[in-house]
Amino acid sequence: MHESQITIEVAFARPGEQFLEQVHVPADTTIELAIRQSGVLERFPEIDLASNKVGVFGKAAALKSTLNDGDRIEIYRPLIADPKEARKKRAAEGKVMKKGARED
Repeated sequence: MHESQITIEVAFARPGEQFLEQVHVPADTTIELAIRQSGVLERFPEIDLASNKVGVFGKAAALKSTLNDGDRIEIYRPLIADPKEARKKRAAEGKVMKKGARED
């Protein structure tokens, strides 16, 4: 591998299907260029970089941000339910979640 190249991963998931691709890119590559190079947009045409949020290791990031070797870009799907509304609904039904628990 060329010295000015870095290795990153691009991740996207939807119910029942996951995409995780390792990509070698030039060191000054932006998140947007790495996503386009990974092939994820061809495999999942519903991804719209103008509206889907992206992040690196769970932290929101801008498409124009540059990457570091080993970064994992994550493409997030829009929320289906408003978290506040879901919480109100659980409260109305008398359900209590343990602290730190996730509802699946």
